[in-house]
Amino acid sequence: MLLWVPQALLALLLSGLLAQGEGKEARNASRPALLRLSDHLLANYKKGVRPVRDWRTPTTVSIDVIVYAILSVDEKNQVLTTYIWYRQYWTDEFLQWNPEDFDNITKLSIPTDSIWVPDILINEFVDVGKSPNIPYVYVRHHGEVQNYKPLQVVTACSLDIYNFPFDVQNCSLTFTSWLHTIQDINISLWRLPEKVKLDRSIFMNQGEWELLGVLTQFQEFSIESSDCYAEMKFYVVIRRRPLFYVVSLLLPSIFLMVMDIVGFYLPPDSGERVSFKITLLLGYSVFLIIVSDTLPATAIGTPLIGVYFVVCMALLVISLAETILTVRLVHKQDLQQPVPAWLRHLVLERVALLLCLGEQSTSRRPPATSQATKTDDCSDMANHCSHLGGSRDLEKTPRGSGSPPPPPRDASLAVRGLLQELTSIRHFLEKREESRELARDWLRVGSVLDRLLFRIYLLALLAYSVTLVTLWSIWQYS
Repeated sequence: MLLWVPQALLALLLSGLLAQGEGKEARNASRPALLRLSDHLLANYKKGVRPVRDWRTPTTVSIDVIVYAILSVDEKNQVLTTYIWYRQYWTDEFLQWNPEDFDNITKLSIPTDSIWVPDILINEFVDVGKSPNIPYVYVRHHGEVQNYKPLQVVTACSLDIYNFPFDVQNCSLTFTSWLHTIQDINISLWRLPEKVKLDRSIFMNQGEWELLGVLTQFQEFSIESSDCYAEMKFYVVIRRRPLFYVVSLLLPSIFLMVMDIVGFYLPPDSGERVSFKITLLLGYSVFLIIVSDTLPATAIGTPLIGVYFVVCMALLVISLAETILTVRLVHKQDLQQPVPAWLRHLVLERVALLLCLGEQSTSRRPPATSQATKTDDCSDMANHCSHLGGSRDLEKTPRGSGSPPPPPRDASLAVRGLLQELTSIRHFLEKREESRELARDWLRVGSVLDRLLFRIYLLALLAYSVTLVTLWSIWQYS
């Protein structure tokens, strides 16, 4: 009888426990499968420990980058701002389950803060971008964790603006673990490099920059001899669209230089050429002031287009100096010296023949002063002889009763004065003709020199333009 009592109590206790277990199982069976799976995975999960059962096994993180947009390129601060879609996945050995036990669930989204996430960052980060926060990751039944998120990346980049506006920039995004060595975390590429390079499926292609491709490279580096880290580099190669800068910068400068060339067709003895060249120089200065804010500026270099503008300004100054020299040569002066013989031979014969202008006609007249002196001497002698002869004839000729009286002495003096006035007028006309001939000689010299300097200027400008166009064409289509 006494032995039967403990057995009855034990039977009652066992039946109670079985009933409690069956009730708990009934309650668990009635809960949704997603809740049961989430509780099953995170019940004893420790997110502070790398999720491997054997600590010698490294966790391989596969990453992928898709460029969505180029937001800004700051040449002065050497900063590139891009918007990318970043994807990574790794295997978490503590997040595995049998789909048959949980209503055939093969994929589950769980909070990112509840699991272990690799500390992979971009080395070139210089600022925190305005990236949206994605609080969930996908976990598959065999332990694969997929983490997708968009990133606004503000990174440092060595921007080369020498070829502006036909420049191509190559900026790198280096993904590496900030703390773990390659023995703990290894990095691999999610897709094939060819697919990453040619993927422009989501790139917004309406901005200033054009995406040429994304190159990839894996390498290992070590800070100390014992520590080695894995990193994956994505080289974002972009090219600037130059149409806006060609229209707003190059074409106005080309038009002003063409007008400077046309200005050489103004007559060299015209004062309008100097004022025209000065107006062009002032216009170009105002143009440079306007476009100075458009040109990129860095502390380490100057774009070639800036050198182009400076050289064009120098060519305009040289053109103005050449015009001033030509006008000074052909300017008429009362005390102008004759053209030296060596200059006449060099310019009017040699240079004219070199320019296919033919030998310029030159006049070699005797000086007008000697002719005027001889004329004065002869006229004085004629007057003197006629005066003497006339007086002697008057003395020798007998005066008849019916002959008229001799002319008065005042009339002969008036004739002498009239002859002297005529001689002075002739002397003045010869001097003026001599001055005009000197001016014509200097005009011929100035015209030949003007054509010579114009052709030299034109050749220099054409050579400079062809060189720039060739370089920019090579950079544009390379």
